[in-house]
Order: sequence, then structure tokens, then C-alpha cells
Amino acid sequence: MPFDRRSRSVLTRRDLDRFEGEGLFARVARAVCEAECLPRKELFESWEVARRVRRRVRGRRVVELAAGHALVAQLMLLLDDTSPSALAVDAKPVPSAPRLGEALAARWPRLGGRVDHVVEDLAGAWVEASDLVVSVHACGALSDVVIGKAIAARAPVALLPCCHDARTCDPGGLLGFLPLPLAVDATRVARLRAEGYEVLTQTIPEEITPHNRLIVGWPAASHSPG
Repeated sequence: MPFDRRSRSVLTRRDLDRFEGEGLFARVARAVCEAECLPRKELFESWEVARRVRRRVRGRRVVELAAGHALVAQLMLLLDDTSPSALAVDAKPVPSAPRLGEALAARWPRLGGRVDHVVEDLAGAWVEASDLVVSVHACGALSDVVIGKAIAARAPVALLPCCHDARTCDPGGLLGFLPLPLAVDATRVARLRAEGYEVLTQTIPEEITPHNRLIVGWPAASHSPG
């Protein structure tokens, strides 16, 4: 049976043999399997986002909003050890997040103590200009909260939006030309550009998620996103 990367099935030790080799992704995937708490699609989504963002933005404290298991934040630290730490913020606690963090820290001790999990409303999260704000599938208007937090701090931002809602998301008057999800994301890009951000748009593989549009932005005045 083909290995469906968009499956919500939790990865377990039975999946270890699917991830052979000593590349970083394979080693992370095996640690995830040993933790037995992460849905399969989250592993692939997080990896595809983290590696693309790190090609564009280096260093900085990573602030992951709507963080869930905070895998993106931890991958960002593994991909670029010049980031000093990460802050993972979610409105509700994720009981299995510590288990995943312990499994990764057992493989990479340098992660120990560098990821701070905070339970609070995203709007209350403290973001500074020296941070990098990331979010994977902050539902509906929460993606706009993520953008707003980054803009207010003049910090770089990377997000993979989902669950576009006609009632709470702004399509920017584009519904005559574009379907709702694309109109909303195009309006988000326009908002960042209007605030003086350079913007890069990409997609991750659709076979991982249909909500696959990645938006990366950084203040143009900084000339460099690193």
C-alpha cells in the first residue's frame, strides 16, 4: 500500500523502516516515530515549511504561533543552530508536545531547554523585530493574527494558511477573479507588501496538503531577511 503523506494517522515504531538513511529528515522522522504522538501529515508539512523558510531567513529567535507540537520551531533550530531559542505559543495545551520534544532532545541534546512552550491567546504573544514568526495551518483568521503580530513588530514572517473563511477572512474584492482561498492569500500578500515587506510565495507538495501555499515576508528596509 502506498505511503500516504497526507494521512492523519499517528506515526509509530512500526513506521521506522520507512525512514532509512542518515539525512536529517530521516533521523527526525525516526525520532518522531519513537515518540508515537505525531500525525503523519504534520511531519511532512513541518519539514517542507521549515527547510524552505531556512533558505530565506537565518538566525533569530523562532516564534511559532498556533504551534501544536512545535515541530516547525524545533526543525528550524536543527536546520540553523545560530537561532538561540524558540517560543511555541498555542491557545490550548497540547498534551503530547512534551513527549515529542523529549524524543527530539534525546537525539539532539542541543535542543534541550531551547524551546519554551506557552499557552496563551495568539494576540497576546510578545514578538520582537529580531524574531522570526512562523505558523503552519493557523486556521482561518488566525493566519491574519499571525501576520498582524509580525507587522506590528516589523519581524519576518512565514505562514502556511488554511481553512479560509468567507465570514472572517478578507478576499480583497478578488472573488470575481479568484476562488476564495486564493483570493484571501493574495490579499495577505498585498497587505504585507503595503506594509513595506518583501514577499516570497511558494507551494509545498499538494500530495501532503491541499492547503499548500507558503507566504514568506520580511521588512524591505532590512535589505536582508537573515
